[in-house]
Amino acid sequence: MPGPEAADAVARGPGATANVIVVNAGSSSLKVRVLDGSDCVVDSLDVDRWDGGADLPELARFLAGAGPSAAVAGHRVVHGGTSFTEAVLIDDTVVETIRALTDLAPLHQPRALAGIAAVRQALPDLPAVACFDTAFHASMPAAAATYALPADWTRRFGLRRFGFHGLSHGYASRRAAELLDADTAGLRVVTCHLGAGASIAAVRGGRCQDTTMGFTPLEGLVMATRSGSVDPGMLIWLLQQDKVRLDELGAGLEQRSGLAGLSGQTSGDILDVQKAAGRGDATAAAAIEVYLHRLRREIAAMAAAVDGLDVLVFTGGIGEHNPAVRAAAADGLGFLGVAIDPVRNSAMADADISGLGAAVRTLVITAREDIEIARQCRAVLAAP
Repeated sequence: MPGPEAADAVARGPGATANVIVVNAGSSSLKVRVLDGSDCVVDSLDVDRWDGGADLPELARFLAGAGPSAAVAGHRVVHGGTSFTEAVLIDDTVVETIRALTDLAPLHQPRALAGIAAVRQALPDLPAVACFDTAFHASMPAAAATYALPADWTRRFGLRRFGFHGLSHGYASRRAAELLDADTAGLRVVTCHLGAGASIAAVRGGRCQDTTMGFTPLEGLVMATRSGSVDPGMLIWLLQQDKVRLDELGAGLEQRSGLAGLSGQTSGDILDVQKAAGRGDATAAAAIEVYLHRLRREIAAMAAAVDGLDVLVFTGGIGEHNPAVRAAAADGLGFLGVAIDPVRNSAMADADISGLGAAVRTLVITAREDIEIARQCRAVLAAP
């Protein structure tokens, strides 16, 4: 638990020392950023191959240098379950509750805990805040969050649609309003976080109303190696008929499906699939069509969840850097008022790529989960 100096820092608020250390622990990598009071990155550390241990020498050295100027450390935590619906100051109880949610995110939760442990060890008096990817979606109405399952299952097992990528969706929807100089009240935004993992969120008035991922990150869009939504009856049939084993089914849905399964390009990297399609590979071309069909369908579904569409946002590695995907998605959404300017569509950073006279504004927004985490950290420190 943070010591007396940490409590003093909380009482003083974030203005005492403006820097925020942001720790983003992935399933195999670690990214650390130091943001100043203007959200400029003043220092950074990237560990591409991280074994998940808290005793990482380069991290300890980095934190020793960054600590004196920091007011708080913010940690990305993938899953908050029903226990955490907003960012919280980390203490021993919070750590144990995060640990208890490991079965819901077995690849990511232990890594987040290792990052928390490393910072607490290096900077024991620095306040730390846990920021949850699921928290942004906690505002979804019950109609969007509830599965049509037996009520006793839902009650006993806490089954619901959690949603993921919430830090990215929250930042992107806020940044969209800033770029358009628009009031968030009533603004209907659909944010597309497209990367190896991908999801879409429907946001109205700054609050999430629906999203494509559910209880796990498998639901929704076709992804690099994940299947996205499939008929659960088909999965039951595969098991009942002894076509696949349970462990084989899980690995297949997570690691061998999506673009990788469709195209035979084992990485599932969309650039590899697009290149193969460009060389005349019919299987790769069909895979791209499946990917785009699901993307257009889910964008339209999210627009329906907020009664229309004012702004369409593309973010994430694919959303930011793949104009061909953006153009193909927009080509099927003209009925919603979406149109993209082919010249503007070459943009790779915060930009309006809307076509002339389009009823819907289409934006490319750089994913900045670090800024969203820093914002949430400052809010927690400033809270009475």
